Amino acid sequence: QADLVESGGGSAQAGASMRLSCATSGNTFFTKNIAWFRQTLGKEREFIALVDWRGDRIKYSTFVEGRFAISKDSANHTVYLQMNSLKPEDTAVYYCAAGHSLGSGPNEYFIWGQGTQVTVSS
Repeated sequence: QADLVESGGGSAQAGASMRLSCATSGNTFFTKNIAWFRQTLGKEREFIALVDWRGDRIKYSTFVEGRFAISKDSANHTVYLQMNSLKPEDTAVYYCAAGHSLGSGPNEYFIWGQGTQVTVSS
């Protein structure tokens, strides 16, 4: 089993909702902070949200504007990203990442999933 595996991406119309999942190993889930990033072709990887290993701290990028929510489920070692009111500009490959950082820089994380594509049409 891979350390982090994203799923739940696909195509949606603007205004729709989508929930992404990041399935993790138990060790990673209980010892690492998990963050969501996204990246479009030709752009740098962009921080979205973070939840720490305790589940005590949650951090969002300013662009989220209340539309996204990060959560975690200890029963299945999964971190979720609930996305509501999707916009075409949300189109990207979405990644989850693990590390010890509470920061927003992709270089601060050292375990990455394979990514899941999200495409939002107008």
